[in-house]
Amino acid sequence: MNRSHATQQLQVCWGGRERNEVAAELKKIYTAVTAEAAKAALVRFRKIYDEGFPAIGKSCEAYWENLIPFFDYSKEIRKDIYTTNAIESLNRSFRKISRNRNLFPFSEAVYKLFYLAIKNISKKWTMPIRNWPADLNRFSIELED
Repeated sequence: MNRSHATQQLQVCWGGRERNEVAAELKKIYTAVTAEAAKAALVRFRKIYDEGFPAIGKSCEAYWENLIPFFDYSKEIRKDIYTTNAIESLNRSFRKISRNRNLFPFSEAVYKLFYLAIKNISKKWTMPIRNWPADLNRFSIELED
């Protein structure tokens, strides 16, 4: 599980009244400054919520190794990584166009369908990414490869 969809995937584990409380506690984990601070936040989360929502803590623990590299990046880059409205919108559009097509005659048909979908969807993308020039500079410095 990557961070970008962790909260969304875990929302099936808790109900409506506690949603804001649980989400606020989860946010303390992925907005922590270091991996150690995030682990401490996870331990605190589990102490508070494990009795009512044991699946959330278990899921976080199971995917902890996938989450740790996330803390190697600066705060700005991490925010760009976990703010994924555009990605979620694209995935929703892909699901929408492929929902009624259960069988494709060959694998290229899927690629063509999604290619055409991206062409159509990208016409709606008019909002620039906030702080993109600064973030691009950080990416080029931190991901020098």
